[in-house]
Amino acid sequence: METWLIGTPAELDAATDALTAVAYVVQLGDRHPLVGADAGRWRVFLRLALTTAPAAGRRPAPTPTDRGGALVDLDAARAHRRQHAGCPKT
Repeated sequence: METWLIGTPAELDAATDALTAVAYVVQLGDRHPLVGADAGRWRVFLRLALTTAPAAGRRPAPTPTDRGGALVDLDAARAHRRQHAGCPKT
């Protein structure tokens, strides 16, 4: 199974941890920041092997190098961006 996950770093960590509990992670891609209205969110490619093996026999998911981060208030970030949209760039 292949999928793209999109969210904040904390959301991506939680989703990856949940998926690791039910499937074997074959590939965890690098995180890529999104821009525009999605600034503060990231996307990551995830390839899973769905098996019936017990969880104890699975190895943990690989960890990306930039796993840290805090939740971003997207509404506040968008309001700030709208507030400064007409400001000249220096």
